[in-house]
Amino acid sequence: MEVAFETYGELEEGGENAIWVCHALTGDAHPASHGEEDRPGWWEGMVGPGLPLDTRKWFIVCSNVLGSCYGTTGPASPHPGDGLPYGFRFPLITVGDIVRVQRELARYLGIRRLALVVGGSLGAMQALEWALSAPAMVERVLALAGPFASSPQAIAWNEVGRQAILLDLERGGTGARGMAIARMLAMITYRSGDEFRMRFGREEVDPSLGEPHPFRLQYQVESYLHHQGEKLVRRFHPLSYLYLTRAMDDFDLGRHGEEAWEKARRGGVKIMAAGIDTDILYPAAEVRELVLRLKQRGIPAVYEEIQSIHGHDAFLIEKEATGALFAKALSM
Repeated sequence: MEVAFETYGELEEGGENAIWVCHALTGDAHPASHGEEDRPGWWEGMVGPGLPLDTRKWFIVCSNVLGSCYGTTGPASPHPGDGLPYGFRFPLITVGDIVRVQRELARYLGIRRLALVVGGSLGAMQALEWALSAPAMVERVLALAGPFASSPQAIAWNEVGRQAILLDLERGGTGARGMAIARMLAMITYRSGDEFRMRFGREEVDPSLGEPHPFRLQYQVESYLHHQGEKLVRRFHPLSYLYLTRAMDDFDLGRHGEEAWEKARRGGVKIMAAGIDTDILYPAAEVRELVLRLKQRGIPAVYEEIQSIHGHDAFLIEKEATGALFAKALSM
């Protein structure tokens, strides 16, 4: 198995100044640039000297998740038996599997204990899984826009996207067109209706553009969704999309038995969970429920909320609010 990862800062002797950053569904191991000439990361402005995750103090690690397509073994990787891509021979994975790989990487790097595990969406699921599966290694968790368990509605959205990819494959395609459609649907859940109204309203595209067709692109919001779908096709693999959305659907902290919860209580791991007031994918009410259910199991947990027009993606966009949560979490 191969694991792609990046580190920032220096690990102190004793291995206790580490922070683990967990990426979301289509993210990678590059949350921030390593210098002016490096490409921007998906959490640019959050990791670096003097930034919320200050690399002068903390050793930051981010690894590409198991099942993805950015260097860590996944369905597009060569099978050791014949050198061809795993494809559907790749086994179904869980968030627990993803975190088990990360734990082995942490040991390899010499990390004894993590001061903080942080992530949003699928990243939040990973952070919460760290708290239950390895509480002796984790001091604090900051889970942004993530639930106790994936809701039926979240599963339903993912299933529509998966079916678009599977239909494309069944018809002899590569899955790329299906993934573009899946991304279009997902983008609707990542942003808020208010943002769409503010950004696009009912503005139409230039009617002279594109082929004359009764169902050509008519509205700016349609053009935006198509653009987002096409962007993902250029950088992600359809089978990784299938496997990782299924892992998200299967996420449920309630599957951990009492022994795991008791270890988490004894370990003293502290959890901050932040909802987003306009999130429709994992609504703020679900994040508040997460905190309640953690407290009912004796886990120290607090709730925070990001106010934003941007919906679920606010944890990536609202840098000031998210950075403030980092500071709060590290002071717990």
